[in-house]
Amino acid sequence: MIGYHLVRMAKFSGRETRARFWPWAGVVVGLAAVGGFVAVMPMTLASMAKMRKFALEHPEQATITSGLGTSAQGHYEIAIEGHHPELMPDMGPFVAVLEGAMALLIVLIAAALVRRLHDTGRSGAWGLLPLPFLLFGFSQMPVLFADPGFDTRLFALLFLNNLCYLGTLGVLILLLARSGSLGDNRYGARPSD
Repeated sequence: MIGYHLVRMAKFSGRETRARFWPWAGVVVGLAAVGGFVAVMPMTLASMAKMRKFALEHPEQATITSGLGTSAQGHYEIAIEGHHPELMPDMGPFVAVLEGAMALLIVLIAAALVRRLHDTGRSGAWGLLPLPFLLFGFSQMPVLFADPGFDTRLFALLFLNNLCYLGTLGVLILLLARSGSLGDNRYGARPSD
């Protein structure tokens, strides 16, 4: 399966069945999620270490709670009073990691997605449906985090944009889940597998 798709990463013509597309899509999305998590984890741990250090140096402004919670798992919580923007993680690298993971996902899945849409008798252009919302979100998220204040209008716009992105992604997934055309269509012969 992986070899089949790697060889056809630049082949945007022809058709592809659901049986070939969905396992590949699952592998690609899974790898992007794991890769993003692994890349973001050091930033998260560094931010937590800064908060812990601050809490230990300023016990009058912070409370550390740890122990067993209501479940069998333990918990660790730091509550810091006041406004301390220096403790917040730098969102620039976080957004860059998300952008990189999304770009890799798009490169790996684009041709298979187009072939899958062709199998349903639709143009590959349907695959571009979520892209404007994704690009707008990635271009404006750093602007939101760079503002020392809180721009509620930009936040609301990004929230609406994300809803639109999820909606178009849902439409695209529904199109990809449809049965392929029986027999030949304008994109080629029906795939044998």
